[in-house]
Amino acid sequence: MSEWWTYRLSDFLMFSPRTYWRMVALYNQQYWPAQLLLTSVGLGALRLAHSPAVAAGRALAILLALAWLWVGWAFHWQRYAAINWAASYLAVACGLQAMLLLSLGMMGRPAAAATQAHAAQGNGWPGKLGWTLATAGVVYPLATLIAGREWAQAEVWGLVPEPTSLLTLGLLLASPHFNRLTRTGQSCLMVVPVLSGALGAATYRAMAG
Repeated sequence: MSEWWTYRLSDFLMFSPRTYWRMVALYNQQYWPAQLLLTSVGLGALRLAHSPAVAAGRALAILLALAWLWVGWAFHWQRYAAINWAASYLAVACGLQAMLLLSLGMMGRPAAAATQAHAAQGNGWPGKLGWTLATAGVVYPLATLIAGREWAQAEVWGLVPEPTSLLTLGLLLASPHFNRLTRTGQSCLMVVPVLSGALGAATYRAMAG
């Protein structure tokens, strides 16, 4: 029997790369042209995140919660679970993330305090990292060209987990609305996106061999 350290990530894949990308292509085809709308909404979310207004922060929380609900149901539950049994649990995690966003992310804050937090957050490294991650989440479909895949396989935030995780983490770090949460609150909101992004990265690495 082979020793455990001789295994590679690809040995744990339950599907072939061709099967996965075929699934993504069919998924995109089913919901086209939602990709165009979501890209525009993502750009709008970046602009909205600059606002310290309570209403803007609540709008972001609702927007992200809806995105996670959709990713959990339409991608993980309806599609990915057919080739990966773990996707059913990921769908539940997405639902939990949506509930956390609606409960913690909807908390209000005085405008003056939010403005002060915005200045402190935006000038520090967390804010800069946040804007980088959020922007990467919106332009994530460009990775399709870099990887040499077809546009039909492009991954758009709000439809698939990886760019949704990037945008969420970025806005949690950059938006003054989320910055006013306690460290515990911020940490709770980051758990699922971090795990989702890590699992996605491991899957891509495994499919690459």
